[in-house]
Amino acid sequence: MTSRERVVAALNHQEPDLVPIDFGSGMSTSLVVEAYDKFKSVVGIPGEITVLSKLFRVARLDEAAMVRLNSDCRPIQTKSPTRWTPPATERGTYVDIWGIKRRQVFYGEGAYYWELVASPLADATVQDLDRYRWPDPLDPGFTEGLVEEAQRLYETTDFAIVGDSGFKSLWELAWALRGFEQLMIDLVLNPDFVHTLMGKLLEVNMAVTERFLGAVGKYLHVFRTGDDLAAQEGLLMSRATYQKVLRPHYRRFFDFIKSKTNAKLFYHSCGNVTDVLDDLIEIGVDAINPVQVSALGDTATLKSRFGQKLSFWGGIDTQHVLPRGSVQDVEAEVRRRIRDLGPGGGFVLGPVHNIQPDVPAENILAMADAARKFGAYPLVA
Repeated sequence: MTSRERVVAALNHQEPDLVPIDFGSGMSTSLVVEAYDKFKSVVGIPGEITVLSKLFRVARLDEAAMVRLNSDCRPIQTKSPTRWTPPATERGTYVDIWGIKRRQVFYGEGAYYWELVASPLADATVQDLDRYRWPDPLDPGFTEGLVEEAQRLYETTDFAIVGDSGFKSLWELAWALRGFEQLMIDLVLNPDFVHTLMGKLLEVNMAVTERFLGAVGKYLHVFRTGDDLAAQEGLLMSRATYQKVLRPHYRRFFDFIKSKTNAKLFYHSCGNVTDVLDDLIEIGVDAINPVQVSALGDTATLKSRFGQKLSFWGGIDTQHVLPRGSVQDVEAEVRRRIRDLGPGGGFVLGPVHNIQPDVPAENILAMADAARKFGAYPLVA
């Protein structure tokens, strides 16, 4: 099979020739900049590093790296706006297109993330939301050159194309704009504000996504969405609150996406989201990522409960095994997840999340090689 055929078959719950692999198709399946810099030096890939996301500092993998890692997927995403310029801020901070201010926080080995400093809607009322300066969804920069790029990927490669409009968050974006604690309070005491805020975000997201899918939707095999709904122990809110306040907005968004493309719907949420997997399936999610195995528990049980209707994308532990395990430990982890999640298709193998600088390059390579070694169908227990 080609890479494209392999991914499509797996997402249709058919067994392909090999378990498909994803390294680098999006914001949660790559390496952070410092980790990729170390990896490039080990495997001998020259050149400067570009990024898929400033906020998450995710590296755009070179074609040579994706080939070495056996990745069956390639990314395409919106471009930078041309009508908007970030406002000047003090050193080590920046304001994004939504008006959210962030600052550099270093966490070791010279690596850093952009952490929240100020939420511009912290004191807003419902009426203030109408006056807020939302991003311009008609900015021509978002879709500049996308048709040509997507057509080239579709016609000159045999990879599965994974699209990301860049405008897909509702919950995480809402709490960044409002402040996490305040939005949690709003869920209970001020649900009208949450509904109105979500409606505003949905309006902008749908407008940009419509332009994105109008340009590249016919070329896509997978479309990425996502919001972190859970922590290690479970949901950030009750399931009842999710169903009442959040799910209607996601349903509307997912229905809209599926009206514009035949691509499978990929949904990212870290943490233990088991309690809402049935909800996600019901509103149209085809594949769940990142399958945080340290939080979700036994993956064989997960497959048994949800594997008929849901595909699993990710699954190789980045919390313990990849940073701290030996090459043999990595091989055992890959073999276990393939055994648990691979039968009958419905599994795209990848790291649970973006690989950090403490993961040895040898373990990254071992993961890719073990995926091919143990991922041939029919699978061997």
